[in-house]
Amino acid sequence: MSFRLLSTAAALALSAGSASADYALTILHTNDFHARFEPISKYDSTCGEEDNAAGECFGGSARLMTALNDAKSKLDNYILVDGGDQFQGTLFYTYYKGKLAAEMMNKMGYDAMTVGNHEFDDGPEVLRGFVDSVDFPVLMSNADISGEPLIADAIQKSTIIEKNGEKIGLIGLTPQDTHELASPGPNITFTDPSEAVQGEVDKLTEAGVNKIVVLSHSGYNTDITVARNTTGVDVIVGGHSNTLLGDMDGAEGPYPTMVNNTAIVSAYAYGKFLGELNVTFDDAGEIIEASGQPLIMDAGVSEDAPVKARIAEAAAPLEEIRSKVVAQTAEEIVGARDMCRAEECPMGNLVVDAMLDRVKDQGIEIALENGGGLRASIDAGEVTMGEVLTVLPFQNTLSTFQVTGATMIEALENGVSQIEDGGGRFPQVAGITFTVDPSAEPGSRISEVMVGGAPIDAEKLYGVVSNNYVRNGGDGYKMFIDAQNAYDFGPDLADVTAEFLAANAPYTPYVDGRITIKE
Repeated sequence: MSFRLLSTAAALALSAGSASADYALTILHTNDFHARFEPISKYDSTCGEEDNAAGECFGGSARLMTALNDAKSKLDNYILVDGGDQFQGTLFYTYYKGKLAAEMMNKMGYDAMTVGNHEFDDGPEVLRGFVDSVDFPVLMSNADISGEPLIADAIQKSTIIEKNGEKIGLIGLTPQDTHELASPGPNITFTDPSEAVQGEVDKLTEAGVNKIVVLSHSGYNTDITVARNTTGVDVIVGGHSNTLLGDMDGAEGPYPTMVNNTAIVSAYAYGKFLGELNVTFDDAGEIIEASGQPLIMDAGVSEDAPVKARIAEAAAPLEEIRSKVVAQTAEEIVGARDMCRAEECPMGNLVVDAMLDRVKDQGIEIALENGGGLRASIDAGEVTMGEVLTVLPFQNTLSTFQVTGATMIEALENGVSQIEDGGGRFPQVAGITFTVDPSAEPGSRISEVMVGGAPIDAEKLYGVVSNNYVRNGGDGYKMFIDAQNAYDFGPDLADVTAEFLAANAPYTPYVDGRITIKE
């Protein structure tokens, strides 16, 4: 019997008995906001005020505030939660770190959020500053933080809030591989998400809580696994994989996705949607109805004037950097997440070509950029430094080093090991070509590797350029940590890319078959 049939039967049974025991709750949720305080284009990149006035932009804090105020005015009982990654993605984060995010989330009245991997981009210290600035709990269940004094007393595994006389348990999750994705430092150990969640569910249940929501910055596939492997979880609010659920174009599954009796929801990213899940619980805390959808933050949602003014004020120091025109592009440079993490993409080729061009006179033959480091597309016409920084916001520097052909193959295997999950480690490359078989087991997916038109030599040392994050083991590239002749202090990757664009203006984006995906 389907969930909805079960829901109807349960609702009828309750209406015949003690329907007053039903408890209705609306969960308003966001995830992967990535410092998109200003409106964004359909490409998730910068959207100017002229285009915004013409109704062509999405999101932004001012629209989100209007949508939240409107939703709250119509609801008797709600919570507002976030699935992580408020940090990183635009100049606002580069300039303000977590301060502006804390200010906006406090204004919007969030009840809780989980720690995303990007909350660790500047180490535990910046995260601690954010946690101290917000008016709500920041949660993370699957990490041992007892050895990190900066956050040991600041972040809870779970919490209990009360709404309309009922207790709701909230549990946080962050990616188990955060040590590879960000900079949490050596004092934090990340653990299995299912085990961590079950441990907190058991504690909450013992405390008399029978309505439990997991805020999970772990990705859609992991959320499904957690729902299958645990008991007592009612709702999982997702993040990390930027998954859109619903019945609209581009959705990856239904909203909510029901696994056993757990409702999984996710609302894409960048403030483009506000998730709204309506849940009804019976007296035992079981879901008897769950429905809703992500609400698109398009031009139909007006912008809250005070918030718009505050963001404009915050943007003023950034404008001189951001508005500088650095190049022209003949057409859109596609940097879409789903493409750059699964196949050769035009933005990947631009960035790795720029990297290799900068250091080719140093005996460097191969360039590699993690697809997850590419954060947006750039539309046709003038290219501003702000747009380049939106694509490459991490302040990564060029790293040059030498590794053997065997190590390079190992790196490529790592790069394609999470292709089915949209892992950010997917390698965009220059100077090297290869074939990927996604149906093979991870670790044996790479073949036909060529460097400079010749088969790669496992014993030969090759000169490689990447970014300092990858060279130091980020995104699973641990094989580069002990590379020979490593130098991590080259120019900023965004500056290198901007200068390459300028030297090749008007730039024409392209793909040329350097990565072959077996069907």
